[in-house]
Amino acid sequence: MDLALTTPALLFPAISLLLLAYTSRFLATAQLIRGLSANAREGKVPKASLQIKNLKKRVDLIKLMQLMGVLSLLFCTFSMFLLFVEYRYFGNIIFGISLVLMCASLITALIEISISTNAIEAELDGIKKYSKEYKRTNTKKNKLDKIEEKEDSID
Repeated sequence: MDLALTTPALLFPAISLLLLAYTSRFLATAQLIRGLSANAREGKVPKASLQIKNLKKRVDLIKLMQLMGVLSLLFCTFSMFLLFVEYRYFGNIIFGISLVLMCASLITALIEISISTNAIEAELDGIKKYSKEYKRTNTKKNKLDKIEEKEDSID
């Protein structure tokens, strides 16, 4: 199969957008880590070890996604060069490697998104649990306050 020089060029916009999305995920994760770090310095993070483990894994996956995306872009560019200088066989192979790297990058992105989603679900469960405890505590407190008010009014 002969690739035209323009075929690898079709990947450039897609790869660029993916790298932009990966950078956005990295920045959001970095901001979350900085916030967690600030809270830890103030003593506001009682159980952060699971979050830290999760965030480290996410950062590693994001680095891997970015690395494979950049390598895919480089291989794609190199493939175009090889096609330009009429080394069609090697150009095809390098373009195939570029596609494999892009697929690996996307699969890694799916794994990172899954981890991120699980972390958000855990946070939501924590909020739900805290909300129920807060309601229960305040309901008991309100009942005790009403009993005390009745006792005060009787005296």
